[in-house]
Amino acid sequence: MSWRATVLTIFPEMLPGPLAYSLAGKALKAGLWRLETVDIREFAPDKHRSVDDAPFGGGPGMVMRPDVLDAAIAGSRVAGQLLLLSPRGCRLDQHRVRELAAKPGVGLICGRFEGVDERLLESRAIEEVSLGDFVLSGGEPAAIALIDACVRLLPGVVGCAETLAEESFAEGLLEYPQYTRPQLWNGRTVPEVLISGDHRRIRAWRHAEAERLTHERRPDLWERYSATRKSDWDSEVDQ
Repeated sequence: MSWRATVLTIFPEMLPGPLAYSLAGKALKAGLWRLETVDIREFAPDKHRSVDDAPFGGGPGMVMRPDVLDAAIAGSRVAGQLLLLSPRGCRLDQHRVRELAAKPGVGLICGRFEGVDERLLESRAIEEVSLGDFVLSGGEPAAIALIDACVRLLPGVVGCAETLAEESFAEGLLEYPQYTRPQLWNGRTVPEVLISGDHRRIRAWRHAEAERLTHERRPDLWERYSATRKSDWDSEVDQ
């Protein structure tokens, strides 16, 4: 059975959007994954299709109603984990993406306004996920990004499986620099090792460059990578 993404949103017309193109689009047409959009407004009890209301305790903005969202969830066919795209959620990383891609699918709630009534999140045990420390107008762009990250890991989507093993975050490191033709461009040449034909040297150079870039640009990743490497080394010594 195909991996399925179910997206609950008040703007279903925003999808598939970019997911209709490139690898994700081809895989969608080929039936390697399925997309279901659920219009939350269809589950509103009033003629105005209201999905939000003023927050108790006062304050600016509006809050998405728990009764409407709960009805939308009950009326959809969510496969796998139910997530809310939210800036206060846990940071999405490649490890979590792999976990989600390995499940039958994922259900994504696209938040709007000031957020979602906390009671719904508690009663449904909904996990909150964030793309980073910034705020979007709604969860739809984040949902599209999460789906794209999962889809490209599904069997048959990426032609060369080795590509997935060597890209950023695959080993806890950023990806090494890439070069192509022409060999000399604007006075800059390709590193000699890459045209040496010595595959062992090339692998060593790429690994060293991945470590350098990670150390320079992402000290948080480097700290975790270093800790894992030290743990592996200690295990080998103990043996």
